[in-house]
Amino acid sequence: MISDNKDIYNILKDAKTIAMIGCSPNEYRTSNYAAKFLQERGYRVIPINPEAKEIYGEKSYDNLADVPSDIEIDIVNVFRNSKFSAEAAQDAADWKTKTGQNPVVWTQLDVSSPEAEKIAEENGLPYVKNRCIMVEWDRNFK
Repeated sequence: MISDNKDIYNILKDAKTIAMIGCSPNEYRTSNYAAKFLQERGYRVIPINPEAKEIYGEKSYDNLADVPSDIEIDIVNVFRNSKFSAEAAQDAADWKTKTGQNPVVWTQLDVSSPEAEKIAEENGLPYVKNRCIMVEWDRNFK
């Protein structure tokens, strides 16, 4: 698990593409605001939501496995209820197996679960637990 502020800074500094599991097309949802926030700061945000076709000009995918494997994903940002976090971590582990990429699994506030953390650890995936990606960006770059 990653908790050192310098490591968080480096993750955010080096990342270019963020897959956001649970990105909502509803502009009143926090995940939608977060996607726009991150996009405005230069990140490519790939929405993962089977209910959406496109969010902020990016095609939305039903699940992480549907994202073309030639897209380099640096962070898998989990924006769903904690009961889905283990599934999201497993999706990231499957992505790693499929593509050879090693994205950071980033769980938003109150989204982490012991199961998700264990899956990430067992698969060698960096794991950020219960941190708001927007707050961390502001703390590090504002």
